[in-house]
Amino acid sequence: METGATGPMGITGDADTHAEDEPTWTGLPFDLLKLRRLLLALWLVPLTVAVAVLLAVFAGPPWAAFALVPLAVLAWGWTMLGRNWRSWRYAERADDLLISRGVLWREETIVPYGRMQLVEVTSGPLERKFGLASLQLHTAAAATDATIPGLVPAEAERLRDRLTELGEARSAGL
Repeated sequence: METGATGPMGITGDADTHAEDEPTWTGLPFDLLKLRRLLLALWLVPLTVAVAVLLAVFAGPPWAAFALVPLAVLAWGWTMLGRNWRSWRYAERADDLLISRGVLWREETIVPYGRMQLVEVTSGPLERKFGLASLQLHTAAAATDATIPGLVPAEAERLRDRLTELGEARSAGL
């Protein structure tokens, strides 16, 4: 038997060597997925009905079957929204904030605390109805601005306060 075989934790299989390197990731609340699926249904169900009625009246009942196309888009979008929701996560590290997202094209944004210029919490009418808020981070470079959507307002405010505090502390030495 071979010793030191490669395992999921590394060459030696020692969990302690990589545990401190890995950030603790936090996913987004389930209410964000519910909101996005509700919006998808609110757009596509009336569209399906309108297409079915218009096609039945102007082209004949057999053509009304084409109204199933928006329903197919609804079913496909329903599963894609779930996959997208599961892909969003963020982690706070000692010197920066990591934001990871994407299913096919993974994107990971790293925002150093010292580079943050503005951290704002926003919440639109539907977000407030579902008890959600978004956190937006602004830096000097427009390309590195980052957003974390669908946070619980208390978590968004905690993150805003913590990131602002860490940003001020890190940029004080500049």
